[in-house]
Amino acid sequence: MEGNIKILVIDDEKIVRDIVRLWLGRVGFDVRVAENGRIGIEMQRADPAQVVICDLIMPEQEGMETISQLRKEFPDTGVIAISGGGQIAPDAYLNVAGQLGAFKMFTKPLPMEKVVTAINSWVEGDF
Repeated sequence: MEGNIKILVIDDEKIVRDIVRLWLGRVGFDVRVAENGRIGIEMQRADPAQVVICDLIMPEQEGMETISQLRKEFPDTGVIAISGGGQIAPDAYLNVAGQLGAFKMFTKPLPMEKVVTAINSWVEGDF
């Protein structure tokens, strides 16, 4: 299903962006990256991705605000929330992201096979 599916990865950690871009690119996705939510929203407006993978704790514009904005402006775009945690356990952040409209949530380090399955499920309408 990968084909020309566009994925946008928003994460402030360069290593995470690089690993996810490499992994998803190897399975055939068209992957773009942004280092914060503000840039990610600008990129999404310019050339929408079918699925956005968004970190929750970032400078400039954090993930909760970014997910809310994505769901409002791009209701047909799938959002996958990711988090390594912060002041509290990552699950607490991820649960809120789910309430805001993320269809899947994963803790870091990411289970990449499950991320690929989630992307394909969204694109196929089977989520």
